[in-house]
Amino acid sequence: TADENEVARHFANTLFNTMRGGIYDDNYSIFTVGLKKHIQHFNSGVWFKYQDFLSSLPESIEYSKLDTLIQEQNDDNLYRLFLEYLPLTFSRRHGDPSRPWNLFNINIKDENGNKLLSYQGNWRDIFQNWEALSLSYPGYINGIIGKFLNATTADGYNPYKVASEGIDWEVIEPENPWSNIGYWGDHQIIYLLKLLELSRRHYPGDLPSWLNRELFAFANVPYRLKSYEDIVDNPKNTIRFDDELHYAIEKLEKTYGSDARLVHDNDGNVKLVTFTEKILATLLAKLSNFIPEAGIWMNTLRPEWNDANNALVGTGASMVTLYYMRRFVAFAKELYAGAADTDFTVSSEMQAFFSNIDNTFRHFAGELPNGFSDQLRRQVADRLGKAGNDYRDKVYAGFSGAPSAVSKPELTAFFELVLQFIDQSIAVNKRPDNLYHAYNLVSFTDDAVTIRYLYEMLEGQVAVLSSGKLSAAEALEVINALRGSALYRPDQQSYILYPNKRLPSFLEKNRIPAEEINRIPALKEMVGRGDSRIVSTDRKGEFHFNASFNNASFLTAALLKAEVPDTDRKEIEQLYEKLFDHQSFTGRSGTFYKYEGLGCIYWHMVSKLLLAIGENIQKAIREEAGTDLVVKLKHHYQGVKAGIGSHKSPADYGSFPFDPYSHTPLMAGVQQPGMTGQVKEDIISRFFELGIVVENGCLSIRPDMLGPDEFIQPAGSVEAPFLMFSYCSVPFVYVADSTKGIEIMFAGGKQETTNGYSLTPEQSQLVFNRSKQVEMVRVHFNNINEKEQ
Repeated sequence: TADENEVARHFANTLFNTMRGGIYDDNYSIFTVGLKKHIQHFNSGVWFKYQDFLSSLPESIEYSKLDTLIQEQNDDNLYRLFLEYLPLTFSRRHGDPSRPWNLFNINIKDENGNKLLSYQGNWRDIFQNWEALSLSYPGYINGIIGKFLNATTADGYNPYKVASEGIDWEVIEPENPWSNIGYWGDHQIIYLLKLLELSRRHYPGDLPSWLNRELFAFANVPYRLKSYEDIVDNPKNTIRFDDELHYAIEKLEKTYGSDARLVHDNDGNVKLVTFTEKILATLLAKLSNFIPEAGIWMNTLRPEWNDANNALVGTGASMVTLYYMRRFVAFAKELYAGAADTDFTVSSEMQAFFSNIDNTFRHFAGELPNGFSDQLRRQVADRLGKAGNDYRDKVYAGFSGAPSAVSKPELTAFFELVLQFIDQSIAVNKRPDNLYHAYNLVSFTDDAVTIRYLYEMLEGQVAVLSSGKLSAAEALEVINALRGSALYRPDQQSYILYPNKRLPSFLEKNRIPAEEINRIPALKEMVGRGDSRIVSTDRKGEFHFNASFNNASFLTAALLKAEVPDTDRKEIEQLYEKLFDHQSFTGRSGTFYKYEGLGCIYWHMVSKLLLAIGENIQKAIREEAGTDLVVKLKHHYQGVKAGIGSHKSPADYGSFPFDPYSHTPLMAGVQQPGMTGQVKEDIISRFFELGIVVENGCLSIRPDMLGPDEFIQPAGSVEAPFLMFSYCSVPFVYVADSTKGIEIMFAGGKQETTNGYSLTPEQSQLVFNRSKQVEMVRVHFNNINEKEQ
């Protein structure tokens, strides 16, 4: 286009998205030697069974033809392995190159110099970059969904790493203080949903055909979540690593293949379940940790999307995840409402889990109009938590193999009821300033769950704007409030993750008022006799807790050793928490000034905001919300885009503005080049700006955001203004030449035209398939500002 800065930025985004997630080796051509190695690596039994069939395959074959041939073998395990085969190259594992402790390779050849198809990435990186990749290679989207689903666990979570060689998980290493275990949970909901939405838009019939098909597996990550009672008792220590299972899997893998890392049935084969079971496993795991009006309890040792908030684990509840769950549940409700099947096969364990969660929501549905007291909130949390506990006990012991079913009316009614609970919590979490809470703090007492609210966060606004709950007018209200909030950084025309603040010093915090000393008999007595094990007195006569206490557990140990009476001990522990407020400590987000810290712009989240505003613009146009409202939303979109910076000066940006960077702290320009998830969001937004829209298997051109400054004005000629780009490798040319419609130029000189701005399903599929039959698509507009659909 005429905007050379934007062209350069899009080039950089595409390059770095490829480096994070890889790119397909040769469009939709499959070299079958790679598929054979893949099947042998994962499952030696399936490979042996189908040696003759695999040997009969040609050296190279189109992906769609191979799909048909595989399905004709009528073996769902074979088809599962085919779906998981993604012929990607040029991928690297997560690791920002500017961080010296991160080492990685981009492997494109093996030790013999032969071409190597390989990818690896942590869960959070690789699926998000595959989303952007799938805009240009939609034919592989169902394979990516298969890879995603087969890597999720029966207890509803996911492993740490996904690679072409299989899944991997974190292991405790006694000699490594940085080693840790735990489940990252939030990414399943929104990342999976984005992939499902892509599949339905491009191939609307595919997902319905999967709902009742036993085609998917469960990852057998050797983590065992503790009982609900244990989790409530200590929500920061909730997972046991099953060493015995870990070593058994490693041993079996040597002969079985990488499928040894999946759950097996009683006959030793990979246990296959339906799409419905996989969807319910993911959703119900989250719902079993739902706390009304607080969010999804974060109790799996890992934070949510922003790991700068890692200290929220155990005491935090995520409204961010709940906002995304709202969109997920609405999608599921629509998907199943339109299904042809009336019953859906699941395991007996899943059917019981579903019934327990469903009955809990039905039991408390009458409380929705008036809200939840602390006591009612605890009752809901207990019933949901115990339902999850009962289900986990069963699947950890091994699936019974007994089939069961959930009916279509049961499912759709359940989704509708869950939406009511989610929407009630969303309404309660709207702040007086028209922003929405992102994370809340929860405390479990004997019979109640109390909520404390944290400060505003950009992440919460992005998630609620993406939830599908808000009308276009409500979305504009949030965006207006965000622009006027403490989250806006005028110097960068952009947004920080949380309000900046001055951090008090340790001595400012560690100051006990004299009246508190006199109020608690044990403290008063210890100070009187000069016992400084708990509290010391400085030269000014001011009182301080022992400076060697890193947290409340150190204090509690010292109190027990000093034999302080229980009543006084609890009073002292409460005083300590009142002074230091450790429960509100979020992690590096509240103490660092870089790496997603205080005053820091995290550009990935800003680009998520841009994408969310774009989605709301599309929604406003679709729902005919009014020209004035659409114009205001577009104004905000352009403002956020200007802050991202392709047109900033190097002095303002801190580097070349064409390159994406991770973050911008207060005291410096952009930091950590290239390897940021931001690029995925910006690629998706760029296609939106160019007017590429896919719905019901059809491609339409709706350039609602495209302005005249993007069109190239031919110098000294009578030619019309134009711009060019490729989509699914097909050249697209937009021409403002006072005509209307689309011309499709085919190989051999054939042309097809339309007066509207949508291709037929057949034409659209040729584009999606990167078919060489289509040489060019030329789109004509009456004038540059025309926005006809």
